[in-house]
Amino acid sequence: MLATDPSLKPMHFCSDCGQPVALVIPADDNRLRHVCADCGTIHYQNPKMVVGTIPCWQPERQVLLCRRAIEPRRGYWTLPAGFMENNETTEEAAERETHEEAGARVELLGLFALLNVPHVHQVHLFYQARLLDLDFSAGIESLECRLFSESEIPWEDLAFPTVSHTLQRFFADLSILIEGKPVALHTLDIRKRIHD
Repeated sequence: MLATDPSLKPMHFCSDCGQPVALVIPADDNRLRHVCADCGTIHYQNPKMVVGTIPCWQPERQVLLCRRAIEPRRGYWTLPAGFMENNETTEEAAERETHEEAGARVELLGLFALLNVPHVHQVHLFYQARLLDLDFSAGIESLECRLFSESEIPWEDLAFPTVSHTLQRFFADLSILIEGKPVALHTLDIRKRIHD
């Protein structure tokens, strides 16, 4: 009998034909997958993409943050971001999420950070963005939206490590970015700490 894979979400029935699935290693594969014995569909479970922006109002060197109205981390501050949808590019997802969460219009200036979060099966992408105007307001998933300078960032009340790491790197590079000079893509693996 094959051992279970704790990274796989439980699945009992095929989403294509409704018949039971079994956990097996398919031919030419090396991982356990849910496979339908009836129609042969292999159900792959892959990481989800979380895509967002670092919306900057450059004259004052401020960043737009949203206070979350939903769980997880309701009430904590975050960059506008969310799950990428099918049939959209990462740029489209970043612009859509920024508009949905903050009502903000932005110009994307390039990919700034890529953060792998394997323990929750996610990859987070943040684009550097320029706010086109100050006409923003909280969307349905936000309690409020505000501009913050680096000294005003509520560092202890940020929702996720990906947001904290991205903002730290952004402010470290801000003078270079404002001059229009290129900066390297920031990458980081955020692994869950194991407690003894």
